[in-house]
Amino acid sequence: MTELEIEQENKAIAREYKELLSISYQTLNDDEKKLIRKAFDVAVDAHKDQRRKSGEAYIFHPIAVAKIVASEIGLGPTSIAAALMHDVVEDTDITVEDIEKMFNPKIAKIVEGLTKISKLEPDPEVSMQAENYRKMLLTLNDDVRVILIKIADRLHNMQTMESMAAYKQAKIASETLYIYAPLAHRLGLFNIKTQLEDLGLKYTEPEVYNEILSKIKETKQEQEAYIESITSVLKESLIKEGIEFTIKGRPKSIFSIRKKMKAQNVSFEEVYDKFAIRIIYNSPLHDEKFVAWKIYSIVTDFYRPSPSRLRDWISSPKSTGYEALHITVMGPKGRWVEVQIRSERMDEIAEKGYAAHYKYKQGVTEENSLDIWLNQLKETLENQDANAIDFVEDFKLNLYSKEIYIFTPKGEIKSLPKGATTLDFAFSIHSEVGVHTRGTKVNGKLVPLNHVLNSGDQVEIITSQNQKPSIHWLEFVTTARAKNKIKNVLNENMKKIGEDGKELLMRKMRHLKVNLDEKTINELASFFKLKTSLDLFYRIGIGAIDNQQLKEFANHKNSNSFFNFFKKTIKKGENIEVIAPQSNLDSLVFGKEENKLDYKLSACCNPIPGDDVFGFITINEGIKVHKKDCPNAISMQSNYAYRIIQAKWIDSSAQEFNATLKIRGIDSMGLTNELTKVISNNMSVNIRSISLSSDAGIFNGEITVIVNNISTLNKLIDNIQKIDGIEKVTRVTAK
Repeated sequence: MTELEIEQENKAIAREYKELLSISYQTLNDDEKKLIRKAFDVAVDAHKDQRRKSGEAYIFHPIAVAKIVASEIGLGPTSIAAALMHDVVEDTDITVEDIEKMFNPKIAKIVEGLTKISKLEPDPEVSMQAENYRKMLLTLNDDVRVILIKIADRLHNMQTMESMAAYKQAKIASETLYIYAPLAHRLGLFNIKTQLEDLGLKYTEPEVYNEILSKIKETKQEQEAYIESITSVLKESLIKEGIEFTIKGRPKSIFSIRKKMKAQNVSFEEVYDKFAIRIIYNSPLHDEKFVAWKIYSIVTDFYRPSPSRLRDWISSPKSTGYEALHITVMGPKGRWVEVQIRSERMDEIAEKGYAAHYKYKQGVTEENSLDIWLNQLKETLENQDANAIDFVEDFKLNLYSKEIYIFTPKGEIKSLPKGATTLDFAFSIHSEVGVHTRGTKVNGKLVPLNHVLNSGDQVEIITSQNQKPSIHWLEFVTTARAKNKIKNVLNENMKKIGEDGKELLMRKMRHLKVNLDEKTINELASFFKLKTSLDLFYRIGIGAIDNQQLKEFANHKNSNSFFNFFKKTIKKGENIEVIAPQSNLDSLVFGKEENKLDYKLSACCNPIPGDDVFGFITINEGIKVHKKDCPNAISMQSNYAYRIIQAKWIDSSAQEFNATLKIRGIDSMGLTNELTKVISNNMSVNIRSISLSSDAGIFNGEITVIVNNISTLNKLIDNIQKIDGIEKVTRVTAK
């Protein structure tokens, strides 16, 4: 670099630092400014010789992370200093001990936690990515600020991925959607969650992302005019009532629009609530609820509300601390519009989550409020012995679940995830109550233990000291807390039987001339479709797996060299290059060299020629081909990136594939004949099965056709769509 370029870069770094101080969430005193300045100086010196892939000086990254920590999460000087130095231990000779001497134990501990997360490396032998997530999540027990800064770090990395290779972008984006976005959601970081989801979609499904973004831009002017037509009516009445307020029209995120399109099988144009109106009012704390309902009354004076879509999170806040009143009203032109009503305090908590809580509690600091927050998160972190993928999936389930509110017999209110059962409720009271649950009553009536609860139910738990959990109880619960407690009780008995089973298995494997090492145990568990080694030993111990089945495994192991062949070939972070026997089928090619390999089409997404696909190397079934938008794609990319192999269709003219279409419309004379005629007239299409029904004038049909490729299928869909009375034609993806 020239001296001029160096000077310009130094000025840019100085500007970024000044902006960091100016946007800091708290008013910093002199000591706090000195602390941040010292951390900045340490980071600048540590990273002076480093540059990012984009070519810019590395120091811009930690400053950007610190800015997110300060502005979007709202953490204080301790966290800002730690964010500035979050990479120095990993990338330089500076140690955690050095940071403790230069600063204090708190900052050193946070930097150490961030360093540990960064050093987690996937093991190519197993799905270590899930294990890495577990270790990361367990740092919540140390200091939640480690995770908050890591989320900020991930956000900035997602914002600056343009210079990375496509396969790396897809892997990082999949990880983000798999764990970081749900985690940001659970920590109440709405803005960050939304950004992570949109950026995740941008790199996992770029065509879909760009198409929705383009349509949002096309309709922006129309939507702004529509929002103005609503808000202008409301503003006048709110001013008359003496309410201090601001009104914002907010478009729904690209990710949430895509989610609605998939869930409801609709096009972009058919998503009716693509934006929301937010009314943010200024009010003393003791009047917040009163003013919220006053605003509700004003809104519903002009626009009719949907009673089924009223959400009162002011009387019963979400477990993330979120408070607001949500109503959906019928606006002009017969369009539904969501209106969110929040005080300024509620709005700040909604945007910044955890960090905003302590600001509104006298005498509570960032440090001592951590314990209160962590207590709400530790439930899913209790069972550290669980299978890593189960652990992460359970954690995610509880991160994203919607909430219901249940009453105890004494009228106390409890929050549970939507879909929770009476047995979940028993464990939410206390683990001892759950373990000894004999029966449950809902609203005074005896119900089964797996009865799914609704908001407002009053639940009574009947206990007995003689009652103990059974294996079936795991099917009766949905919350991680209940599952973990049940598994812990069952595991005590399972471990004893499992110890005997392991000894027995060793003897049987020795007889079959198979060495029982860790690799073989994993293969056995996979062969018998079990999740853990304990499940395997337990089933051996109770005789559920017999000698004949073990012989079948031994024969399979000796003949199945496919996975071993690939393990030698796969290198982390590289495209896969293989030399393999030519397959008779030539519709798909794999890897950089476009090799023809044996494969199976996955039943979960039913890909056909022309679909964007990838290959996934399984342990027992060779390569399975999935669509890139398969429901399981994000999990596979995130947990098993080293087993993903690029794939693409070439010549598929000699093959035929099944595709199922769901058809809906207005029933009329001759519709069935017209439909079958259109299909028959497509020379390359044959009907495999057809199911048609009519109910109160509505026509529904499901037709499975045999086609050569996606072009033929799309042409067929277009032709069916043109039939008079047909409202919608969608391709069914197996779940």
